[in-house]
Amino acid sequence: MRAAEWDERYAERRQWSAGANALIASLLEDLPPGDAVDLAAGEGRHALWLAARGWRVIAVDFSAVGLARGRSQPGADRVAWVEADVLSWDAPASSLDLVLVAYLHLPEADTVALLARTVGWLRPGGRLVVLGHDVANVASGVGGPQEPAILYSVDRLAPVAELLDVDRLEQVRRSTPDGVALDTLLQGRRPR
Repeated sequence: MRAAEWDERYAERRQWSAGANALIASLLEDLPPGDAVDLAAGEGRHALWLAARGWRVIAVDFSAVGLARGRSQPGADRVAWVEADVLSWDAPASSLDLVLVAYLHLPEADTVALLARTVGWLRPGGRLVVLGHDVANVASGVGGPQEPAILYSVDRLAPVAELLDVDRLEQVRRSTPDGVALDTLLQGRRPR
């Protein structure tokens, strides 16, 4: 999708809950705050959640309307909001303690290239957390994009996992009001 299409979606209504995804919250709630980027932040729910916990957060998204929604939320002044395409945006090498990528769906080659690049942004020991709809969700889950070429899987994220000390790389189940959705989770640390 293009930025204009996402602008239309965000202008129509809030796309997701205001709070952080439950799995992301459980993975990150006990980490000491540091410097983070939320790539494809949309309305900024994860960036705002991290900032409320003391993180210094950059929220990057190509939708001006989504970012405007985030900027209008309480605590938004604690987040740096950046309108940019995540495929071209860059962070200084070894400058971050956390890169969060939640439900960003791109063609597989773009996804792998972007995620591999983000590892270089992490300080040694810094964490990459990636969560998105699993390719099996099309046939066996509910919701999410229905285009298999842009969905995740353990195999598709394996080249990125090879760059990390991996804590988790697995398919996970997520309860929704419409049933169970299948996601892929990658959580790992840049080697020291």
